[in-house]
Amino acid sequence: MKKNKQSSISRADFIKKTALVASGISILPRWVLGGKGFVAPSDKLYIAAVGCGGEGVNDIRHFATTPRKNAEIAFLCDVDDREAADRRKEFPKAKYYNDWREMFDKENKHFDAVTVAIPDHNHAVVGFGAMQLNKHLYLQKPLTHDIYEARILTEAAKKYKVVTQMGDQGASSDGIRTMREWFEAGVIGDIQKVYCWTDRPVWPQGIPWPKEKPPVPRGLHWDLFLGTAPETNYIENLTPFNWRGWWQFGTGALGDMGCHIIGPAFKLLGLGYPTEISGSASTVYSGIFEQGIYPDSGPVSSSLKFKFIQKNGKDLDLYWMDGGITPERFDDLDPDANFNTVLGDWPNEDDFEGATMFIGTRGRISCGWGGNNPRLFPQSLNKDLNVPQKYPRIYGGMDGHWWQWIDASIAGYGKLEVDSPFIGYAGPLTETVLLGNLLLRSFNFREKIKKNDPVYGNMEGYKFSGRYIALKWDGENMKVTNYEPANQFIKREYRKGWGELKL
Repeated sequence: MKKNKQSSISRADFIKKTALVASGISILPRWVLGGKGFVAPSDKLYIAAVGCGGEGVNDIRHFATTPRKNAEIAFLCDVDDREAADRRKEFPKAKYYNDWREMFDKENKHFDAVTVAIPDHNHAVVGFGAMQLNKHLYLQKPLTHDIYEARILTEAAKKYKVVTQMGDQGASSDGIRTMREWFEAGVIGDIQKVYCWTDRPVWPQGIPWPKEKPPVPRGLHWDLFLGTAPETNYIENLTPFNWRGWWQFGTGALGDMGCHIIGPAFKLLGLGYPTEISGSASTVYSGIFEQGIYPDSGPVSSSLKFKFIQKNGKDLDLYWMDGGITPERFDDLDPDANFNTVLGDWPNEDDFEGATMFIGTRGRISCGWGGNNPRLFPQSLNKDLNVPQKYPRIYGGMDGHWWQWIDASIAGYGKLEVDSPFIGYAGPLTETVLLGNLLLRSFNFREKIKKNDPVYGNMEGYKFSGRYIALKWDGENMKVTNYEPANQFIKREYRKGWGELKL
């Protein structure tokens, strides 16, 4: 995930953060202001980092460069020595492990918290293990690979009373607060629909499992990479990024960007579990034959509709689109304007990653992923707009997402708020995102049939009973109530030796 404009503090140069703290920023964190009844944390948080590449780099550096210098990377762990090499040089005092279980067993008395940025299929088992040791947890989005795992991690946060934060930094953006103020001021009226879309996937999807069996690269500990996943052969170029397209390891386009893009609606509208989901996805071949059906890989593109009941009792339809699909252009947009550039998060169309658009009775609000850079449409709504700032901004904006977790962890469970706690937000949001994947995987659920075709005669093929129906969802009980085969995707069985996730 590339950082957006509101994360420019760290993007330009992490070392410059302290100078920016001293600049003319009007909203200061509580640890600067102090205040009656507030005790500023004074300790240092010692962190064990599981995952040293990809998003792990971003997380580790944010924790290591807090303005208060109240965190230290004490341990590093990665199944890929190649990905860990630079971090080991950057943090030479941090002891290095390949197996997080060994690190937890040997070193748990020497760290206070865990940050996890690894392939999705092992999120839950590592995160749960950390919470069982009463360690505070920062876990990359999506929280988990399966709906069941998200529920267990949410319940574990309650049981073990640890400070949790999902790695969806947009939840701490200024834009989220601005939009909340606009909504409450009635700028666009009642929300009727929400559109969410992304350019993902930007890795291979809609492809068969390769027949080739290349050797595992030196430095990659394959058994540890597999973790909870089924025993299988290594795939060329699987790491460090392309694992996202395979259901065994990743959660596809929706898992990668859903928490960032659906999150603003979930947070601002106070959404709970959806009641129904429907949609469609690209298929290489949509006939009755097996050829072209690739159940191991996510689709090239998809379009989904989630139905919610808002807190005010009104229905809400939320649409998700990926793989190049976008909402229809609205009439007041210049025909020459790039749809994604105007509504998304970056002025350069090549950098588009996703957007959210709220459709109200009086107008529309769009924002980039994570809620950043909100804009009003039609343009006339901006005339004489005077909505006072009501909610304090997070110090550092998106960068503050990492910092607030550190402060809250030092203060202790229940003492300070964070923007993406598992309880009440990140857990239910992740379940909703993964419900979309449940539908996509049900889309390819097939049953063998025999068919007497008037042209080709007797044929054997497949019936795709999970396609083009709406799945009714009982969120509280994690169950599809009108199509039983879909329920197999709520919880998977872990590979032998990796246990089972349960409280």
